Amino acid sequence: MLPNYFLQWIKLFLLVCSVVAVVWLLAGVLLRLYEFRDNDPDRGAISSGTDKFGDQFFQTIYLDQGWSASDSLWFYNTTQGSNLLPYSFFLVLEQPDSSDLFRDNQNIDRYGYLPQRPTINNPDGLPVGMVRDEYQSQAFMGFTCAACHTTQLNYQGVGIRIDGGPANADMETFMIDLADALYATLKNSEKRDRFVVNVLEKGQYKNQEDVLIDLKKYAQRIKTYTIINVPRDTTRPLTRYGYARLDAFGRIYNRVLEHIMGAQQLRELLTEILTTEELAEIMSNVEPVLSSTNRDHIIERIQIYLTSKQIIQLRNRIYNPADAPVSYPFLWDIPQHDYVQWNGRVDNSGLGPMARNAGQMIGVFGTLDWQERDGFTLSSVIGGQGFGPKHIDFQSSIDIRNLRRVEKHLRKLTSPQWPEHILPKIDRARMVNGAKLFSQYCASCHGHIDRIDPDRRVVAKMIDTSSIGTDSKMATNGIEYAGYSGILRNQYVGVSTGNLLLQRQAPAAALLTSATRNVVTTPDRDKWFVRRWVERSLDFAYTFFDNEVQSSLKHGNYTPDTSDNPFASILAYKARPLNGIWATAPYLHNGSVPTLYDLLLPKRRPGDPVEGEYRPDEFMVGSREFDPVKVGLKSTDYDGFLFRTHIWGNNNGGHEFASGRMPQPDGMFLPALTKKQRLDLVEYLKSL
Repeated sequence: MLPNYFLQWIKLFLLVCSVVAVVWLLAGVLLRLYEFRDNDPDRGAISSGTDKFGDQFFQTIYLDQGWSASDSLWFYNTTQGSNLLPYSFFLVLEQPDSSDLFRDNQNIDRYGYLPQRPTINNPDGLPVGMVRDEYQSQAFMGFTCAACHTTQLNYQGVGIRIDGGPANADMETFMIDLADALYATLKNSEKRDRFVVNVLEKGQYKNQEDVLIDLKKYAQRIKTYTIINVPRDTTRPLTRYGYARLDAFGRIYNRVLEHIMGAQQLRELLTEILTTEELAEIMSNVEPVLSSTNRDHIIERIQIYLTSKQIIQLRNRIYNPADAPVSYPFLWDIPQHDYVQWNGRVDNSGLGPMARNAGQMIGVFGTLDWQERDGFTLSSVIGGQGFGPKHIDFQSSIDIRNLRRVEKHLRKLTSPQWPEHILPKIDRARMVNGAKLFSQYCASCHGHIDRIDPDRRVVAKMIDTSSIGTDSKMATNGIEYAGYSGILRNQYVGVSTGNLLLQRQAPAAALLTSATRNVVTTPDRDKWFVRRWVERSLDFAYTFFDNEVQSSLKHGNYTPDTSDNPFASILAYKARPLNGIWATAPYLHNGSVPTLYDLLLPKRRPGDPVEGEYRPDEFMVGSREFDPVKVGLKSTDYDGFLFRTHIWGNNNGGHEFASGRMPQPDGMFLPALTKKQRLDLVEYLKSL
């Protein structure tokens, strides 16, 4: 029998634990209420304006997609661990060639992002998807999912906001110009003086010296990012992104390759270029696992000793060109998919959503404080590093908890329905005819789901690139891209056919899998030990047991994975249900077709008669002005980004079932649609 004093201590301990648990739960409830208090009925949208191409709107309307005003604003402003640059820098930074702020609404609109008014959770009125984030007591400007997955369509003076829709943003130019603005501030004394004074007024920095140190650091980091990801090969046409596209996977792969590059591998690469003395200078005082400070210093020293040509050669040895831009996927029904991404790369079952979202945050500037430490930890063992004498600590700013909450939040999001109170009413007779054509020409690949059914499931139908005939660049890169395994070397990664050993060089897809696995198994170090593990365990358990999508076989016509080619199945593209498709222009995975009507036309080939109707080989992108007849965005008669389809990555061929040039999955060729039939089918697609 236990002594009385011992029983009293046990009772006291249980009482304290109970009180802590109650306070913790109450704090969580209050936090949720606090976060969702932002319920501006206009959702922060600027109600009128003229965009970069002269399109005007006088009111902004949201459609019923299952979200309230507070739901939308929470999605826009919930931090996820993205740290692009110090927050005060973004607030006061000027444009490269003027004293106007870089974050000025007109400039933000120029990149296709959506300006916002200040609201409770966005007091500085940042654009949709840009937020104030904090990591280790420092404030940063970062991105949320909303930056890439919120859009607006303009029609006769009305702006139609679509939550979860593909953004019309040009991130490539945004990042290039942001780097230019930072360097212009460094070089121009008047700009620099104004910048320092304005930053110090924000209270994030204590003195001028610290401001200038970080100004130089972030200018170099962002410039390096653009150099890594923008192709410079002058021997072939460059695949520039323009509006509404991004090579997200290419950039995520390169962020991983940058941070797993160990000192030893970098030293081996530099030995081929530098003298012994130069190498010693560049690699002095660096750690085996390169810290962010190490990388900053190495890049700064490399610029002294290497020519521009040598720097590009070194870049090409380490990184892959991010030259396969694709349209931003629309997010409705994503939590209900079995496989996600255009090429079905990610299994959405079990813990898949957690790893997928963590990988995306690696790509959009999560801080990655990866360091080598003695011994092993529970995180390193779970992450696959084993019980060795040393391990890599994969600490990061990535907010796994909020990413999980965003994923759950998306379950309530539904596809937008054609707004007949704003756009022309659907012609019911044509729609009926179109429904019959859809059943013949489209339904075998694009299944139908009930858009509001809480139990809906989306089974992706994968179609091999050789069968669908659309541009293969994105899928090919997913298989062929590789890189140095660095600090991940000799770890094992599970793939569909078994475990893959990461040797000196390994597939980029496997390296990303290993990196994200280690990130999600490493809890936040700035929290109390017990709390960090309790929260991360709950996140794992909640993601796994609350996810009703289970691992399953891929459907469709594709090449299965084998032990010789464990990623063969991703050389394919996914067909998904088309509910809400009217709001997701431009079309095909790479955005190479401006309207639904154009998608039903053939691509012109040598020998085709000149007088026929064909998909446009060139068209403008960037406008938000909506075309309700062809269903897409304005693509002619303005000075936007000229989309050229002759470049690999931009090709607009394939998916020509409606033009009689491709067989259905059963091998049957159907006759080409007439113009009337094409318009009938488009009318039906409006109704989905």
